[in-house]
Amino acid sequence: MITNTVRIANSVDPSAQNACHAVVSLRASVPRFLAGINRALPLFALALLLVASPATLAAPVPSPWIPLFKGVDQANGTNTPGISGNFSELQVVRCVRIDLNDPDVKLLTTPPASSSAADSRETLTLTVPDFLKHNNLQIAADSNFYSANPGGSDPSSEGVSCEVFGLQISAGAVVSAADSQNRYASILFTTNNRPILAFNNRSPGTNTTGIYTAITGYYPIVANGVNVGAASINAYPDSFIHQTQPRTAYGISRDGRYLYMMTIDGRQGPMDGAGDYSDGALDSETAYWIMQFGAWNAINMDGGGSTALYMADSTGIPVVLNHSSYLAAYGHERYIGSHLGVSAKPLPGFINDVNALPDDTAATITWTTVSPSTTQVEYGLSTNFTLLSALNTTLSTNHAVLLTNLSPGLGYYFAAVSKVGAAQYVSSNFFFATSNYATTNAVFDLPQPWSYTTANLDGVNWTARTYDDSAWDGQGPGVLWADTRGANSLGHIPATLATEMPLDPSTGYPFLTYYLRAHLNFTNNPLGVSLLCEAWVDDGAVFYLNGVEFYRVCMPAAPAPIYNSTLASSYYCSGGDASCSIDFGVSGAIMTNLLAGDNVLAVEVHNYNPLSPDITFGMSLSATVPFSIGPRLNLATSPGTAVLSWTRGGFTLQQASSPAGPWIDAPGPVFTSPYTAACTGLSRFFRLRR
Repeated sequence: MITNTVRIANSVDPSAQNACHAVVSLRASVPRFLAGINRALPLFALALLLVASPATLAAPVPSPWIPLFKGVDQANGTNTPGISGNFSELQVVRCVRIDLNDPDVKLLTTPPASSSAADSRETLTLTVPDFLKHNNLQIAADSNFYSANPGGSDPSSEGVSCEVFGLQISAGAVVSAADSQNRYASILFTTNNRPILAFNNRSPGTNTTGIYTAITGYYPIVANGVNVGAASINAYPDSFIHQTQPRTAYGISRDGRYLYMMTIDGRQGPMDGAGDYSDGALDSETAYWIMQFGAWNAINMDGGGSTALYMADSTGIPVVLNHSSYLAAYGHERYIGSHLGVSAKPLPGFINDVNALPDDTAATITWTTVSPSTTQVEYGLSTNFTLLSALNTTLSTNHAVLLTNLSPGLGYYFAAVSKVGAAQYVSSNFFFATSNYATTNAVFDLPQPWSYTTANLDGVNWTARTYDDSAWDGQGPGVLWADTRGANSLGHIPATLATEMPLDPSTGYPFLTYYLRAHLNFTNNPLGVSLLCEAWVDDGAVFYLNGVEFYRVCMPAAPAPIYNSTLASSYYCSGGDASCSIDFGVSGAIMTNLLAGDNVLAVEVHNYNPLSPDITFGMSLSATVPFSIGPRLNLATSPGTAVLSWTRGGFTLQQASSPAGPWIDAPGPVFTSPYTAACTGLSRFFRLRR
């Protein structure tokens, strides 16, 4: 494939359990707490129980921080309830620390739903792992409280409309405005991830000018370095949430550098009768833990069955960090209406900046290394790599490999490989998917004529393309049918019952089996084509293309042989009528039987019961045909240089002194964009080659 040609010339704390009885009003501390920030805290008094500790307490402490990604670290914690100074509940705690100063860290909350509507359809339900995967994030967890319709806090599927409680902003767009749903504790982030606290963010809400991301929880649990979790029991009355529960809490460090995303698993411990894993935590205990991790201010988010914390592996696959009670009970995470995610780069190593730029049948893989090394890529359809690119032994710190002969619309795993002497370095596994440029064209619709017969064709090669069906019982357009009651209404079929087929005169009922054939003339190149089929069948059927079976519905599973006397194993639509469509695709090896020109579709339709009063068949067919799109080669000039750029992968840059050639690969060769060429005084022409 050759694209357009361009020319350049010379002119171009521990919990509040152990407490005394001093009452401190947080109202008096508002100005100090929000020094320099025009935000308000809730106007309530906080009873802080501050008791002298026993001489020595073995208070639980978290583990050291372990890097996960650039700017993202993880630490864990647990306690021993039987030891003095520990909480009575068994707790497993996970925390992720996000460096908000890292320029590559980006935050994302659940974006607004399509055709969004305030207070009803603000977001759509999604599990935490799916939110992470769909948005190519590295970390994700649950966030604001929400209500789905239908389902409330526990909808039955993804994609359900949700009202989000409290302020939520996603990529600068207000998803949910500050409201009066008793969810007021907000953390807002500017475009450069500077955090702002608004613990009393009631409607109409704080000023959101310049805010790029915002989340809102129920109430604060840490304020100005003080554990205020116990005070929330009176300040925010709730008979359920202040009990021992699974928890999600978010916090900010004193200097505003770090965001803490913390979960405490619950409902999976001895007190729940569910093993010996983790019971959950009270508000004051949650505050203790997040302060141990480093938070100076923190809020309690939606938790319970919604509590979930995930990271992505190097191929984008979600990996669970905590152990949610919902997953343990139902086998999947809860479908929730609000999430918070983090995008971050991989940890630096010898191999860095690995990127893939795929196209339909090719992909360009690039990476950098900290010192000059060789260049090679291992790849395949799974992480059991079966393919290797050619080894480039030229030592370089900037690497590019062009992978060719890929299949359109498929996912490939790959790893970058570089060597320095005897030392070999291999990156993590990565993933890309090739494009599939295709157009879908109708081949025939339901009224397509079919030849049919009721004869017993056991042992006859009636599905072959060359079989002569001229002596069959008849031919007629779809939908074809036979019914002892006459042409009864079949509801959803979008066409009339056009052709009546005969009944078995010996029984007065339809024959057990009807055989049908239809010709289709395919005028496109069949290479890479797939078929999309919509069939209306009462009761079961087997489909063939040019004599080769490609699909069965409601029939004994392959490879069981099918005879004229074989009954359908079930029926597809409720009630046993052809009142719903059967949709399926045909692709892969079977499509090698598709020819340019005349083809034959053959179908045998079988009844479910010898005394069934009816049998029905109709079918429409579309073909998805691939095509190629050439990339656009762009040229920008400045004194002495010209910069060529293109946006798709899989191409090699070529140059020539004239449009007629001879064309040669630009020195490198050059697979990646942009490419800077020096203006030498001589005209040069450039093009992209696949």
